[in-house]
Amino acid sequence: MEPLIQLKDLSKVYKMGQEKIVALRHVNLEIYKGECVCLIGPSGSGKSTLLNMCAGLEKPTAGEIVIGNIHMEKLSEEQATKLRQLNVGFVFQAYNLIPTLSAIDNVGLGLAFKGVPKKKRYEMSEDILKKVGLGQRLHHKPTEMSGGQQQRVSIARAFVGHPRIIFADEPTGNLDSKTSIEIMELMTSMVRKNNSTMIIVTHDIETSVYSDRIIHFRDGSIEKITTQTPKALPTDEEIRERFNTLEEINNTL
Repeated sequence: MEPLIQLKDLSKVYKMGQEKIVALRHVNLEIYKGECVCLIGPSGSGKSTLLNMCAGLEKPTAGEIVIGNIHMEKLSEEQATKLRQLNVGFVFQAYNLIPTLSAIDNVGLGLAFKGVPKKKRYEMSEDILKKVGLGQRLHHKPTEMSGGQQQRVSIARAFVGHPRIIFADEPTGNLDSKTSIEIMELMTSMVRKNNSTMIIVTHDIETSVYSDRIIHFRDGSIEKITTQTPKALPTDEEIRERFNTLEEINNTL
C-alpha cells in the first residue's frame, strides 16, 4: 500500500527563554489510507504535538510531513488552512462548538467555508445529524445538550464533508466510560464506511482497541508500534437504534 501520510525524521523543539524543550525526536512513521491509528502515551510524550504537525497547525523544527504528495512543512498558513478545509475533519476533547449556534448551524459552518450553498449545507447537516441520532436536536444549542450529544454534534461536523483524514484529540476525554464506547464505535464505523484515515490521540488504552495500529510514544519518540485486529463494531442500524433510543429517553425527562 502507498502511505497517505509520511513523517520523515520529524523533530520539534520549543524554546522557553534559554531553555529548549524537545517535544519530538526524529520520528519516522507511515500511515495508510483507510487506516485507524492511535497515538498513545503519557502527558508530554509528544503525541498531541505530532497531531498538530500532521494537521499543519504547527511547523516542525526539522524533518518532513508529506500528505499525498504535499509537503505540509512547506505550506504557508493560508495554504494549510485551505488544505484542512477540503480534506480534514477534527474532533476535540472539549467539543469546540460555538455556543450561540444550533447543532445544525455548528455542523454546517465548515461547509459554509467551502462555499456550499445554504440550502445544500442544511440538507447535508440535517442528514448526518439524523445518522448520529440527533434528528430531534437540530435546533438545540450546545448548552441544551449533554456532553455525549455535544460530542456527536462535533463528530457530525467533522464527517459531514466526507474528509480524507480525521484528527481526533482525546475525543472521549470528557465522557463517561459507556458514552466513550458509543462515541468510539460511532467514529470508527463512519471512518470504515467512508474509507477515511483516522488518527486518534489518547492516553486511554480502552480507546485504542478500535484502531488498526497503536503507536506508543514516550519522551518525544516512538517507543513501539503494535498491530492488532480492531474490536468488532455494531452495524450502522444498531448504532442508529441505540442513539435513537437514547433520544427517546432524553425527550421524556
